[in-house]
Order: sequence, then structure tokens, then C-alpha cells
Amino acid sequence: MPGLDFAGRVVLVTGVGRAGQIGHAVAGAFGRAGAKLVVCDRNAVGVSERAREFVALGMDARPVAGDLTEPDAAALAVESALKHFGRLDVLVNVAGGLAASGPIERADVAAFDREISSNVKTAFLMCRAAVPALAATRGAIVNFASIAYYRPQRHLAIYGAAKAAVAGLTQSLAVELEDRGIRVNAVAPAAVRTADNLAAMGEAAERWVAIERITDAVLFLASDAAGGITGHVLPIAGGGA
Repeated sequence: MPGLDFAGRVVLVTGVGRAGQIGHAVAGAFGRAGAKLVVCDRNAVGVSERAREFVALGMDARPVAGDLTEPDAAALAVESALKHFGRLDVLVNVAGGLAASGPIERADVAAFDREISSNVKTAFLMCRAAVPALAATRGAIVNFASIAYYRPQRHLAIYGAAKAAVAGLTQSLAVELEDRGIRVNAVAPAAVRTADNLAAMGEAAERWVAIERITDAVLFLASDAAGGITGHVLPIAGGGA
């Protein structure tokens, strides 16, 4: 995004295992803006490939593989940033996504647990692990909620509940961490035009959001230009492609 310089900053992005998906795009955007990257995913092969790709483009990127629903994996991701780069300035929690849909009477408890864990628990554990490092740099957190937080949708009760919890976590942490100099915001995208979403939904989405609109918003919220913004959940429902 023009005018946003992250040179000298260290950015940790989760959910960076799959090419062409949101985490991949977000990490690449920070790298192009000069940031040093720590990229995380449970897919060890995928996250290593993404890191090699970034390095080949001249970026400084380190992969961390692990299940971020586990406290030790979240701690390891933050420790990697401190070990390799000596600091952490931005945490972006992309890991999560939509895995459970359908009528509520057909939903099973295991699907509910997986959706809450992948979206809410990962963000909670990563935020908890990153707070001391971010307090030292007066850094920023950007979480991923969903437009479903603002616009409830049929057959997405579990996903909507998970993303509403991410929004609530964001707003609560913004209040809790303000005195430590940490800003906490979230983006709430509508359906993002990625290869996976197109394969799953066809042209069912009424309006696709271009992935560049997401990366622009995340970089803005993480930047000094948004220094007066915390506790905001930013809907992104336009800019289709």
C-alpha cells in the first residue's frame, strides 16, 4: 500500500501455508513494504514453501510450523521472531476460516469445537503469547473477523458465532492493552476472491472482495497511519474483482 513503510519492523502472520490464500497475500504485502517476516501454519511443507518464495523475492522470512490451537506452538512462533530478529512489531492472526456450514439442527458438536478452536482459540493464544514482545515495541495486532459479524447469514451460525467471538476478543483486548501501547483491531471481510473460495462457492457470492482490498486494510491498521485507531472491527465488503 503506497505510503506505508514497514522497514525495520518485524511482522508475524499466521495462516500462511497455502499459496494464493489470504495469509499468503498478507505476508507478501508486508514483505514488499519492507517488513521482516515470521510466517506460521500447521502445514509444515506449505509454510516452508511460502517462506522460500518470499526469500527468493528478496524478503527476510522465517517459517514456523505448528498447530496454533496449542499454547506451545503459539509461544514458539513469538520466540522465533525474537530469536531471529530481536523484536516483534505486528501480529496478524489470519489462521481460521470457514469449515462448518448448514442448518443448525444438523450441526454436530465436533464441528462447532473445530470452528471455535481454529478461529478463536488460535487468535487468543497468539495474542496472549505476543503481548510482552508487542508491549516492548508499542506494536499492533490485527485479527480476522468476518462480515458475518455484521450481517448474520443463513446456515452460518457456527462460523458467525466464532467470528463474533474474534470481534469481541479484539475489542476487549484493545481496552486491556491500551495502557501498554498495543493497538488491537480487526478486519471483517465479505467473501474474498481466492482460488479456494471460487472452487467452493462458484459465483454464488453476490459480491467478491479483491484480496488487495484486504491486504491494504491490514497494512493500514498495522501502520503508524492508524496510530489513533484501536478496538475497531473494519468491514470490507466492496472492491470486488
